[in-house]
Amino acid sequence: MGIMQQFADGLSVTAILIIIALGLGITFGVMKVINMAHGELIMIGAYSTYVVCSLGHLPFYLGMIVAFIVSALVGLVMELLIIKRLYGRQQETLLATFGVSLLLQQLIRMIFGPVAKSVENPLSGAISVGEVIIPHFRLFIILVTACMLLATAYMIFRTNFGIQLRTVSQNRDMSECLGINTSKIDAYTFAFGAGLAGVAGAVLSPLKTVSPTMGLDYLLDSFMVVVLGGVGSLAGTTLGSAVIGETNQLMTTFMGEIGAKILLFLFVIFIIRYRPEGLFKKERR
Repeated sequence: MGIMQQFADGLSVTAILIIIALGLGITFGVMKVINMAHGELIMIGAYSTYVVCSLGHLPFYLGMIVAFIVSALVGLVMELLIIKRLYGRQQETLLATFGVSLLLQQLIRMIFGPVAKSVENPLSGAISVGEVIIPHFRLFIILVTACMLLATAYMIFRTNFGIQLRTVSQNRDMSECLGINTSKIDAYTFAFGAGLAGVAGAVLSPLKTVSPTMGLDYLLDSFMVVVLGGVGSLAGTTLGSAVIGETNQLMTTFMGEIGAKILLFLFVIFIIRYRPEGLFKKERR
């Protein structure tokens, strides 16, 4: 039953990874921007939730909405001031966003101080299935993830904005010739991906201590999810999150946290070596 408990816990880990990787999958997989400040956008979402929940008896879901808005606005400013000038130059986007990540960390330290904060769990209690215990808040995370995944898929595949987004991602020059405002599409897309990272920070805030460096723990895992699942693929992001989340959780039982990380890195390297396009290849015309 210990393995079944770890598997159940891995479902919530997978759900969190999906939300984190959704935002990165859009900025990295679709826009070809290596955003090293993605972890700081998660951190900003967590701090936004902390501020809302500290104001009184405001509901946690309001903190999630504020986290999305604040992180999206930060992402929009990043795109307009920095990223806009670096499209097509991935190495330079890496260096620029790394500098932004350091700036955001120091800014948060100046505002909130270096001491970690905490957010109260909004849903206490748990359900039992045999000997497996599933906290209510982890079920809530899974539900939020499903909603965010469906909303993202609907936005990309069922709206005019999504059609324009996919057109720009495949052929920017031709999109401009067709009259699509590529600058607006870029800005809104990057803001949406940043907002998703903020939601991830919101759901993480009751589980982890809220600190200026909390996003660094998830930056590497989110990149592995995107690369493993397939760049620009929602199905690949979901499957990659499930593989990494469950493997890490289950292997921790037998090998410890460090051993599980080493095994996971080796597995990802093996997949990339023999299938560099990832588990799901995005077809292009």
